Amino acid sequence: MSVLQSIVLGIVQGLTEFLPISSTAHLRVVPAFLGWKDPGAAFTAIVQLGTMAAVLLYFRAELLGIVRGWIGGLRRTTPRSAPEYRMGWYLILGTIPVAVFGLIFKDQIETGARDLTLIGTVMIVFGLILLAADRFGAKNRGEATIDATDAAAVGVAQAFALIPGVSRSGATITGGLFRGLNREAAARFSFLLSVPAVVLSGLFELRKAGGANTGVGSLLISTALAFVVGYASIAFLLRYLTSHSLLVFVIYRVALGALVLALVAGGAIS
Repeated sequence: MSVLQSIVLGIVQGLTEFLPISSTAHLRVVPAFLGWKDPGAAFTAIVQLGTMAAVLLYFRAELLGIVRGWIGGLRRTTPRSAPEYRMGWYLILGTIPVAVFGLIFKDQIETGARDLTLIGTVMIVFGLILLAADRFGAKNRGEATIDATDAAAVGVAQAFALIPGVSRSGATITGGLFRGLNREAAARFSFLLSVPAVVLSGLFELRKAGGANTGVGSLLISTALAFVVGYASIAFLLRYLTSHSLLVFVIYRVALGALVLALVAGGAIS
C-alpha cells in the first residue's frame, strides 16, 4: 500500500466511522472506485483503533466515570444505584451479541461479506430502515433513561453491522431511535457502545498487521489520520443531530448504494 493510499483510507475511515454511512463499506468501495486492491477486513478492523482512540479522548470524562462507577459497584453495594455503574453493565450487555456473532461468522465477514453487490444492496436497505427509525421513533427519551432492554436491543442491532454496508453507528442509532431515544442520546450511546466492540475487534486482528495487502507503516499512517478526522466527526455529528434529521445520510446511502450496484452491473468495478 502506497503512502497516498494510506492517507486516503485513513481520512475515509475517520470521516465515515461515526457517521451512519458505513466506514467498512467505504473502505471497500473507495479502493474499488480508484482501482486499488481491497485492503481487507483486518486492515479495516485495525485502523478502527484510531477512531476508537478519538472516542476515548472525546468521552474521556464520561468513560472514566463509568469505569470507576462499575468497579466501585463490584467492590461494594452502595454505588450500585449510580447511573455510571448501570451504564458499565449496559455496555457489556450490548457488546455480547456482536462478539458472539463476530466469532461465529468470522470467515464469512472476512471474505464473502465484502462482495460489492451485497454492500450496495445493504447500503440501500439499511438506509431506508434508518429513515423509518428517524421518522417513526418517539425520540422522547434522553441518555439518563437508558435501561437493560435498550442495551440489549441496541446490542443486537450492532451485530448487524458485521455485514459491510450496514454501518455500526447507523445500526446502533437506528436501534436507539426505535427504542424511543432522541437523536443525540442514541448517538452518544452508540459512540460509548463502540468502544468495547471495536477495540476487541481491532486487537483480535492485530495478529494480521503484516498481511499481504498492507504493512505496519501504512497502518500507522491510516490509523493516525483516522484518529484526527474521527475526533472532528464525533463533534460534528453530535452538534448536527441537535437540530437536524438523519435524512441527508439516508439520501447519501441510497445514492451510493445505487451507484455501486450500477457500476458492478456494468462491469466498471468488481
